Amino acid sequence: MAATAFDLTGQVALVTGAGGGLGAAAAGALAEAGATVLLVGRTAAPLEALAARLPAAVALPLDITDEAACDAAFAHIEAEYGGLDILVNNAGARDRRPFADFETDAARRLLETNLLAPFHLSRRAARQMAAKGRGRIVNITSIAGPISRAGDPAYTMAKAGLEGLTRALAAELGGQGVTVNAVAPGFFATDANAAMVADPGIADWLARRTSLGRWGRPEEIGGAVVFLASDAASYVTGHVLFVDGGYVAHF
Repeated sequence: MAATAFDLTGQVALVTGAGGGLGAAAAGALAEAGATVLLVGRTAAPLEALAARLPAAVALPLDITDEAACDAAFAHIEAEYGGLDILVNNAGARDRRPFADFETDAARRLLETNLLAPFHLSRRAARQMAAKGRGRIVNITSIAGPISRAGDPAYTMAKAGLEGLTRALAAELGGQGVTVNAVAPGFFATDANAAMVADPGIADWLARRTSLGRWGRPEEIGGAVVFLASDAASYVTGHVLFVDGGYVAHF
């Protein structure tokens, strides 16, 4: 029974920001668990390359900040697959600058990708899930939601908002059979962080700052996403699961 609870065979999942990094790792884990995975990103080539490596995946190039394009994509999903079962809101943007140097328009652009796009995608997904009486929404937030550091105000604001949205949607959608949870990653050795990963000073700092003393590997995000997307987490909603090597817990 425990093993079958993690089986996602027959379910349709959509992962945003699936072209690389944690999104690609999450998509791979969902596919390995049996789901048909729709890979969303702005650039087709990396999505198509990943789709070719996974057992059941389809590239779906899409700008998630374009509401009309997203509406059309969800209409296609309903017609082609009968609706969505799992949504993973992973796509995000980063703009590290001091608060005094941050223009309002720059903050607005970051919020469009990191918070408003997940809001709209979740709304569309929830309609299809409610019609089935079951669904899973998993938001990829960050340890920058509950804690912060100087020089990163808009990202922290957006991720804290996404954490709040997770709780709000859990409260609103639970009666429709839809659970809404979040995964909050810590420091992961993705391509986007390559310069930081190569810095021995940061490696030394992480060795002291995290309980496990190292960078996370991208594939280590997959188990948390599959768990929250599966029947194994059927009584879990409104929860933020930290996958951070003990960073937040470590004093």
